[in-house]
Amino acid sequence: MASQAVPGAEPRTPLSRERVLRAAISVADSGGIESLTMRRLAEHLGAEAMSLYYHVANKEDVLDGVVDVIATEINEVVDRIDVPAEGADWKKAVRQRILSAREVLLRHAWAPGVFETRTNTSLAVLRYYDALLGLMRAGGFSNDLAHHALHALGSRALGFTQELFDPNSGAGATDQAADLAEMAGQFPNLVGMLAEIAHDDPDSTLGWCDDQSEFEFGLDLILDGLDRIRERA
Repeated sequence: MASQAVPGAEPRTPLSRERVLRAAISVADSGGIESLTMRRLAEHLGAEAMSLYYHVANKEDVLDGVVDVIATEINEVVDRIDVPAEGADWKKAVRQRILSAREVLLRHAWAPGVFETRTNTSLAVLRYYDALLGLMRAGGFSNDLAHHALHALGSRALGFTQELFDPNSGAGATDQAADLAEMAGQFPNLVGMLAEIAHDDPDSTLGWCDDQSEFEFGLDLILDGLDRIRERA
């Protein structure tokens, strides 16, 4: 006998890989990447944990998948940019594309750390870099100079900077001050700098020192230098 729908009940949305991955992003957006577990993901979806494995192999597969989803989101945003890139205009076009990618990552502040850890190649990330390379080629870059440029930009090409270290990771303001005072004799220059600088705009930050002003400062240094080399070539 066929089962009948309960009157007034909303139909249940079936699970899919895309739904699982978007739910994973929602969990991480709410509580950070540390909060993303298969159990928490299943709870968020209102499903049994075992049912997730029909769509994702394991947590590593989830992380690979969310990189694809976020990179696709970046591509959708930057594909809407319509500015010329020929000749000297390449720099403006590349800068706008990179800063637009960063705006997407700022909505998923945990994502850069996941991008850095992936060993599988994301086709969506490759598509982003391919288009970025196309802007450089349109601007007159040789393949050799474009290759140097991508190395010089590093993760900044995708909208974030990879931190060397976070001296205050996990420490409160009181602990940070005590740590700096304790290190002053051993590392006077570093402590003097850290005591003076501050990045206190959390909405513009994708890491300890990766706030918007520092990001744009470094990006412009690299782009200006590349443009001078392009003009001499």
